[in-house]
Amino acid sequence: MVQRHIEGLQTWCGANPELIPLERLTDVLLVEGLSDLQQKQHDFIQIETTNGLRNISKKIPLEKLFLPLSKFNRPPRVSVTIGVAGIGKSTLVKFFVHAWAKREISKNFMFVLPLTFRELNAYEKLSAEKLVRLAAPHLMDLSCLPMSSARTLLILDGLDEFKTLLDFSNATVCTDPQKETQVDNLITNIIRGHLLPKVSIWITSRPTATTQIPGGLVDRLTEVQGFGDTEIKNYLDHMFSENQSLADGVMQHLKNNRSLYALCTVPAFCCICGSSMGYFLTRADCPPETSAVPKTLSEIYSYYFKILLCGDWQGKQKEVLRIEPMVNNYKKMTNGLGRLAFYSLIKRKYMFFEQDMKAYGVDLSSLHFSLSSRILLKEETPFSSIYYFSHLTFQEYLAATYYYSVAKRALFDLFVESGMSWPKLGFVNHVKNAIQRSLQSEDGHLDIFIRFLVGLLSSQVNKVLSDWFLVRDEHHSYWSHVVGLFQNFLGVDQVVSCRTVNLMRCLHELQHTEVAANVEEAMKTENLAGTLTPMNCSALAYVLQTSEACVEEANLSNCLTYHILQSLLSQILYCRSLR
Repeated sequence: MVQRHIEGLQTWCGANPELIPLERLTDVLLVEGLSDLQQKQHDFIQIETTNGLRNISKKIPLEKLFLPLSKFNRPPRVSVTIGVAGIGKSTLVKFFVHAWAKREISKNFMFVLPLTFRELNAYEKLSAEKLVRLAAPHLMDLSCLPMSSARTLLILDGLDEFKTLLDFSNATVCTDPQKETQVDNLITNIIRGHLLPKVSIWITSRPTATTQIPGGLVDRLTEVQGFGDTEIKNYLDHMFSENQSLADGVMQHLKNNRSLYALCTVPAFCCICGSSMGYFLTRADCPPETSAVPKTLSEIYSYYFKILLCGDWQGKQKEVLRIEPMVNNYKKMTNGLGRLAFYSLIKRKYMFFEQDMKAYGVDLSSLHFSLSSRILLKEETPFSSIYYFSHLTFQEYLAATYYYSVAKRALFDLFVESGMSWPKLGFVNHVKNAIQRSLQSEDGHLDIFIRFLVGLLSSQVNKVLSDWFLVRDEHHSYWSHVVGLFQNFLGVDQVVSCRTVNLMRCLHELQHTEVAANVEEAMKTENLAGTLTPMNCSALAYVLQTSEACVEEANLSNCLTYHILQSLLSQILYCRSLR
C-alpha cells in the first residue's frame, strides 16, 4: 500500500517535475512572526521596501522541517511556510514530496497527502475522510492510513488562493471525520485539532493570507528564501545559455536598476524581467543609448506581453505581420481577459471557473497559445476546470490595460460593476478615482495595478504597444494632467506611508523624475533642511529605497526634525545605515 502511495505521488509530481535542486530549496528560514509589512502590504511593496534583502533568521534544513528543534521540544503539528507570489512555495512542496517519495527525507512519515487550496475551491462541503481520499485517490482502502498516529503529513498548498476566508471565531466545532461540513469550516477544525488531531499539517501561503490563522495555533513558521546575487546570475546564464554576452548584458542592466534587481529575488519575476530585457537587447532596432533600456515595471511587462503575442524571440524569427484583423482579434481577446482580471482583482478573486470566463467574454477556444500556456493556466478537478493567472502581476497588468481602454469612454464609476453610480466623465477623472481607491486600501492590493495603469501613459510604453493596445502618441493628451493628480495627492499627506511612496513610484512609471531627483541632489549636497514638504518627505522615502547612493548609508543628520522623523519612521526602519 505504501509503495502504491509513493507511485501515486510520483505521478502527482509529474514524470519530469520542474525540480531544480537549488540550494535555496534545501533550507527554509525559521521566523518568529510576521512583520507589519508582511501582514499588510502587497508582495512587491514588501520586496521594494526591504530592497530584497534576505532575512537573517536561522535556517532549518528541509529534512528537519517537521522534527523537534531540540530533544526537549515536541514535533510541530501545524507548520506554516510563507513566501511572496512566485518565490517557489509550490515548487518547494513538489520538491519535498518528490524527495520523500524517493525516501530521501522525512522517513518518519509513512504517508504524505498533498492538496492545493485551488483544488478545494471546487467543493462546497467535504468530510475529513473525503479530504484524505482527494489527496490519495490511488488508495482504495483508507482504513490502513495511520490517521491516529503522527506518521501522516497533510499538505495544504496556497492558502492565499482559497476562495473563502477562514473564520476561526465563528467556526462550528466538528469532531466527526465522516460528517460533511463547509470546506472552510473543515479546514479550521483540522487546524484546531478537532479533526485529524494526530496528523501533521503543513500550510503554504503568501504572507498576508496567513493572518487568518491565529498565531497560537501555529507551531512553526518558516519562510522560503528568494534568489541571492549568485542565483540571479546563474538563472540568467541558464536562460541565455547560448549567448553569454547577452546574459552578462541583462545582468548589468538589472544591477544598474536597484528596484528591478531587488524584485529579481523572486524567480517568477526574474524570468519575466530577463525575457523582456533580452528581447529589448536583441532587437535589430534596439537604440544604442542605455537611456532607452526598460526601467519600469510597465515597460518590463509591456515587452513581455509583446513577446507572447509576437512569438518566441530567442529562436527563429516568428514575429507576425500586424495585419488589421489579427490586431483586432488580439484586442478583443485581451479585452475579455482584462475585464475578468479587473473585476476579479477588486473582488480579490484569483480563481475562475468556466462560467466566470463566459460572463466576462473570454473565448477560451480562441485564446492565443502563448497567453493560455504562460499567463492564464488551467487545472482540472473532478467536477470542473479551474483557471488562474500564473502570477498575480499578470492579472494586475491586464486589469490596468482594460481600465485604461474603457476609461476613455466610460460614463460611470468603473469600480461599480453594475454601472449604477454617479456619473464620471473623462479619462483623467477615472484615473483620479482609481488613485483614490488605491489610497483607501489598507493592504495596498491595488498599488501595482495603479502603477501599471499610469505606466501605460509613458512614452516608452506607448512605443512598445502602439497599434496593439494603445493609440500612437495618445498619452500626450493626458500625461501632464495625471502628473498633476499625483502631485496634488502627495501634497496632502503629512505621514509618509507605503501608499504615498507608491505614488512616487507611479511618477517614476510616468517617467516624471524631477521631484525625486531634486531631493536626491539636495541630500547629496546636504541642503535638505527646510525643504521637506509632505511631497518631498515621500520623495525622500522613495529615494532611500531606490538610490544607489543610499545603499550603504544615508546621511539625514542635518534635516531630521522630530516631526519629520515621526513622518518617515515607518520607511526608514529598513535603511541599512542611517545617520
